[in-house]
Amino acid sequence: MIKNKVVIVGTGMVGMSYAYSMLNQGTCEELVLIDIDKKRSEGEAIDLNHGLSFAPRKMKIYAGDYSDCKDAYLICITAGAIQTPEETRLDLLHKNTKIMKYIVEEIKKSGFKGILLIATNPVDIMTYIAWKLSGYDKNKVIGSGTTLDSSRLRYTLSEILDINLKDINAYVMGEHGDSQFVAWSYALCGVQPIYQIAAKKNTLITFEDLSKIEDEVRNIAYKIIDCKKSTYYGIGVALARITKAILENENSVLTVSSYLKGEYGHEDVYISVPSIVNKDGIREVIHLPLAENEKIKLDKSIEIMKENINKLNF
Repeated sequence: MIKNKVVIVGTGMVGMSYAYSMLNQGTCEELVLIDIDKKRSEGEAIDLNHGLSFAPRKMKIYAGDYSDCKDAYLICITAGAIQTPEETRLDLLHKNTKIMKYIVEEIKKSGFKGILLIATNPVDIMTYIAWKLSGYDKNKVIGSGTTLDSSRLRYTLSEILDINLKDINAYVMGEHGDSQFVAWSYALCGVQPIYQIAAKKNTLITFEDLSKIEDEVRNIAYKIIDCKKSTYYGIGVALARITKAILENENSVLTVSSYLKGEYGHEDVYISVPSIVNKDGIREVIHLPLAENEKIKLDKSIEIMKENINKLNF
């Protein structure tokens, strides 16, 4: 297994936004692009290589096939049907299950033993399917989850509060989709709870604003899709961030889609919760004592995931 070798399966807008982010950040040393359209992946590799002289590190970038997966440290699957303006992420379920089944079978044939990072929507369910089909260790199969949603939340809060977004610590949990929610009881601006700020008089943010922000973060993808057909830059950077945490063994806390084995009172499901990510994948799921209304929202989100998984035959 080559420590800094990453394979991307799917060279659409999400896959290439991820690749471009890694090129600019120097995230890995070897990057392989795989797509059903081999000609496209070849063109994308050439295009990326032409920017290497301006990149922060030397990288080997090329179009490959599934045999190149064997010695990779991480494979990111971004391939899947594109979400249209009238579709929810869950509407993609049956189409993308077929695609995921084919991809995972090909990856297994290669002898791959590394970490699988899933970005295909609906990502929490697709991560569960990839884990089931692959037979890999549950900690080595990870979904991008609500890392992007959490980033959207932090951006929105930073704009309202006029605070550097790196000093905002707030998390979106549950489904990367319509049943997601903000864990406001753990949201901080620096060391100050957001609830505490909202309770003040003449403050920049109110409790009513918190509800509006949660709705905006939940639904902003639909606005982006309506404006430009799909979302890709944000998730590309989010995937690069997860990849960096894995390759550099950071032990970083990210809201990735993680397998629950009793945490939050649930098991045998992937859902987005704060987790510690390192070279082994998910080192640990952080079990937060959620407020009662937040626990109800998480339970509902997990119920939706399980109901949809039970509809599948894979």
